[in-house]
Amino acid sequence: MATGKINVSVDNIFPLIKKFLYSDHEIFLRELISNATDATLKLKHLTAIGEAKVEYGNPLIEVKIDKEGKKLHVIDQGLGMTEEEVKKYINEVAFSGAEEFLNKYEDSAKDAGIIGHFGLGFYSAFMVAHKVEIITKSYKEEPAVHWTCDGSPNFTIEESNKTERGTEIILHIAEDSTEFLEEGRIRELLRKYNKFMPVPIKFGTKTETLPKPEDAKEEDPAPTKEVDNIINNPNPAWTKQPTDLKDEDYKSFYRELYPMQFEEPLFHIHLNVDYPFNLTGILYFPKLTNDLNIQKDKIQLYQNQVFVTDNVEGIVPEFLTMLRGVIDSPDIPLNVSRSYLQADGAVKKISSYITGKVADKLNSLFKNNREDFEKKWNDIKIVIEYGMLSEDKFFEKADKFALYPTVDGAYYTFEELQEKIKGNQTDKDDKMVILYASDKEAQHSYIETAKAKGYEVLLLDSPIIGHLMQKLETTKEKISFARVDADHIDKLIQKEDTQISKLSDEEKEKLKADLEAVFGEKSNYTVQLEAMDSDASPFVITEPEFLRRMKEMQQTGGGGMFGMGNMPEMYNLIVNTNHELVSEILNTKTAKKKERLINQSLDLAKLSKGLLKGADLTNFIKRSYEMVK
Repeated sequence: MATGKINVSVDNIFPLIKKFLYSDHEIFLRELISNATDATLKLKHLTAIGEAKVEYGNPLIEVKIDKEGKKLHVIDQGLGMTEEEVKKYINEVAFSGAEEFLNKYEDSAKDAGIIGHFGLGFYSAFMVAHKVEIITKSYKEEPAVHWTCDGSPNFTIEESNKTERGTEIILHIAEDSTEFLEEGRIRELLRKYNKFMPVPIKFGTKTETLPKPEDAKEEDPAPTKEVDNIINNPNPAWTKQPTDLKDEDYKSFYRELYPMQFEEPLFHIHLNVDYPFNLTGILYFPKLTNDLNIQKDKIQLYQNQVFVTDNVEGIVPEFLTMLRGVIDSPDIPLNVSRSYLQADGAVKKISSYITGKVADKLNSLFKNNREDFEKKWNDIKIVIEYGMLSEDKFFEKADKFALYPTVDGAYYTFEELQEKIKGNQTDKDDKMVILYASDKEAQHSYIETAKAKGYEVLLLDSPIIGHLMQKLETTKEKISFARVDADHIDKLIQKEDTQISKLSDEEKEKLKADLEAVFGEKSNYTVQLEAMDSDASPFVITEPEFLRRMKEMQQTGGGGMFGMGNMPEMYNLIVNTNHELVSEILNTKTAKKKERLINQSLDLAKLSKGLLKGADLTNFIKRSYEMVK
């Protein structure tokens, strides 16, 4: 038997592992199974090229709990190690950067990057074990080896009587980590990290029901047998070629990823690239709501089928983090910090590739089946609008397939919309005005007024549409967006011809004074007297586009106007000086009647705008009954 010291530059490696990785101590099992998988797949390669003269067979990895003995076993049937290899790979830990490590990680106890940076995967076992044993037999004709370490730099190594090829790691679980002797906890970790490992993982057995023999009686119980409980799917859909998969295969894999998600995905995107980096995966577009906060962290990141994280910001462009699915890349280390990802050149290329691939898929769906694309628009628009806002390259591609629906259910691309409305909706300054509504019901009267003029009205109701309109107004020439209730329709799209008011300047001043006397000084209505068609509404309430849009943008993050989101609602009251009711208000001599007419007219305008509530609504109803007596 040999004894010795593990060759590291600091004696306190084990306390460091405990201290700095404790917040992530559950990853020890992922690391050990990753090593077992590597050993198995390396043997597969060596047998395939004829270098290993052994039968590969159907190897699996087994995880066993010995609760009584307080031990956890991880057993593989891979290539194993000779005594020389144990000394090389286990004892001579590559830790030349120990001083750098101490300086870098001293103040960040939660940083899990230590393993990835220093090759300490195996040593993560000491986060949960006070002693670790390795019993290993190489595929080469050499004696088996038994290595033991008690959590100090001291180890023992001796021959073992193991006869079968492979490696068994035995963890003597520490008193503060006995949760890892619980079957439920280990099953949870295996499903979290190793659900799609490429080598079958056995965890206990399960009872399988067999078909009844032909001569069995109806009351006879069906025969059963105990079989290995394989906890993973070694051949998930993303590892296969798209040509080998049908639509049902993709849906089935979605159900495997998200067993509690009952709605089918709208469509999928299969990623497969081997240059200038390796990446495979499947992304799914789910039905999305307008709540941006509850959608994220649904994409799972894998490295060679080993689960890494479901926080993929930095790898996947932010606007796509609302999608679901899997991304697998060997070019992304198992243990990485967010800052590492954001600075890594390969990761930036991956992010750019995914953006392009998603844009191409959406463009293909739009071109190949526009009708179906239009049906799905409301469920996917939030992702596309978010992408157009945040990624210029995506904006360029999406500008060809992003849709702008009208209140009547027609869908236009921007180019089609431009062609449709430029003749009728261009104002006297040669600017094309795009009218829109955000609520078809609440803004119904304004929509109808615009449609009576032959104008198209879009229905734009996503929470970030204000930001997108701002971007479109700055990237496109001579266009502006205006919500139908932002002003009177003739002011929204101002033509050369203007109406002549029936009232003199003196009468207008008197009318304005009468109105403001009824509203009071603290009113949030700014009175505007406008000459309009005599059959247009006498009173119209509008919200100025700029102020309202900035306020909405501030509430969804942005807008550039500090505190705008807390401003009170401000409205314009546009009074049609050519309407006969307005003339009647002006000419009424009785103060009480004049006040009643003004209040009734204002309340009707508020009712049309959806602003009449509470006591004002009660008073309006009471006053209306009195007027019809």
